[in-house]
Amino acid sequence: MKKLSIYYTSDTHGHIFPVNYGTDSPENSGLLNIAGEIKKDDNTLVLDGGDSLQGTPLTQYYLSRSMQYDFHPVAEGFNAMGCDFFTLGNHDFNFGYDVIRDYLRAMKGTCVCANVEDLRGELQFQKSAVKVLGNGLKIGISGAVTEFVNVWEQKEHLTELKVTDPYEAAKKALEELKKENCDFYILIYHGGFEEEPATGRKLSQTRENLGCLIGRELGYDILLTGHQHIANEKFMLDGTFAVQPPANAARYIYMDICKRDAEDREVLENYEKCGKNTELYVASKLVATGNTHKEEPYNKMLSMEEDIQKWLDEPIGELTEAILPEEKMDVALYGSKIAAIFNQVQLEFSGADFSCTSLGNEPLGLAKPITIRDICRIYTFSNTVMVLEVTGQTLKNSLERVASYFILDEKGEPGVSEEFLKPKLEHYNYDFYANMDYEFDLRNPVGERVVKMQKLDGSAIDMEKKYTLVTSNYRATGTGGYTDIGNSEIIRNSTEEMPDLLQDFVRKHTPLSDIHNSKLKVTW
Repeated sequence: MKKLSIYYTSDTHGHIFPVNYGTDSPENSGLLNIAGEIKKDDNTLVLDGGDSLQGTPLTQYYLSRSMQYDFHPVAEGFNAMGCDFFTLGNHDFNFGYDVIRDYLRAMKGTCVCANVEDLRGELQFQKSAVKVLGNGLKIGISGAVTEFVNVWEQKEHLTELKVTDPYEAAKKALEELKKENCDFYILIYHGGFEEEPATGRKLSQTRENLGCLIGRELGYDILLTGHQHIANEKFMLDGTFAVQPPANAARYIYMDICKRDAEDREVLENYEKCGKNTELYVASKLVATGNTHKEEPYNKMLSMEEDIQKWLDEPIGELTEAILPEEKMDVALYGSKIAAIFNQVQLEFSGADFSCTSLGNEPLGLAKPITIRDICRIYTFSNTVMVLEVTGQTLKNSLERVASYFILDEKGEPGVSEEFLKPKLEHYNYDFYANMDYEFDLRNPVGERVVKMQKLDGSAIDMEKKYTLVTSNYRATGTGGYTDIGNSEIIRNSTEEMPDLLQDFVRKHTPLSDIHNSKLKVTW
């Protein structure tokens, strides 16, 4: 019997150091702490599923000041882990060709991404690779990223990169790998499952996530997924063994794989037999990241980390009155002061008729003095701002989707629909609208809950008339069930990121008082 160990991360989103930048407190997470736990020999593989370059103030700070440092912090983290193979995630495209190029050059591991074509010819990634371990096991490995990069990404970031269909690319890569007669085959796919693993319930009709299709129809033995941030330590797809770690490097997947000989009779408890390969047995588990790290490269990058902490604590303005942490149900029912700020930033920047924004999954507040750290804490994504041409009917249909967030319990009290809770928390798919006076009646069935919708000045919104709506590039794709928004025409696509616009807005308008740019009423 020959054995292999795999450590697999995905969607680490710039979590390198074991710190929560928003709260300025230590936490058990980050590539450096994972590196401290990896026990690697020549029968071990360390793999990553992408979305590594975006997500924390560290990456934001580094990418704006990379010339000041003689290292790449994300690559240093993965190199400390001994990362062998990795693929790209959709957020890795957020900063353009040169940023990807510099990242790949700093990585010691091999980038496998079968469905990305480099039109300039400088990127160091492969369609697939073959790895022979110390025990002689021969493994074929490929990678792919969700084709929704083409939907979400700014066009200027893709002028020298072409993202094709991941299913077809992975299929072709496997055909080539099988010519090498490998013992088994692995696909690292930055995409998730289009069905709920436990129930088979269809989660989406789009091709954003194709994990189930790939697992069932292609011949990969092991499918390592990501993108959805759903913790799943094992999921069988017609014999393909699939896994997915959650985001932010707080947990990772550890796998033991055994390739049995025909004569081997050893009993393997807690292993799953892989149907694509009758001699392959796999066991996997989610492991919580520990609280220790190696001295290097921690010490090597410590000066940059200290620079980041000083930068985060720079004051940029203040509120006339602090905003206490806003609970999710309270803001859904009565509105959010934080969301009002986001919407006002978007309205002022764009001049659009209406604005919509969302909040993260966690309750948020804002202290009276505002620092860069506060902005990074309340707006954690590098979203840009887009202006769409929408009809009044599009606005109404989108508000009906917002209103579907609610259910009424046996006592007639509002709660959150499971559709926004499972298979993962999606409070961020509840949108807040500005420049609008609107009302939901939760006693009505879903799809018929919008009972009032007019401009803030009281004038009517015509269902046939065209208006402008400003929102994030994320929502502009229609993601989250907002199909009508996704089908609307884009009339302005900015490159400015919301965290930067928020900082500018606070500096310009300090001291900032309560912003009243909408009226929301929910009855039940």
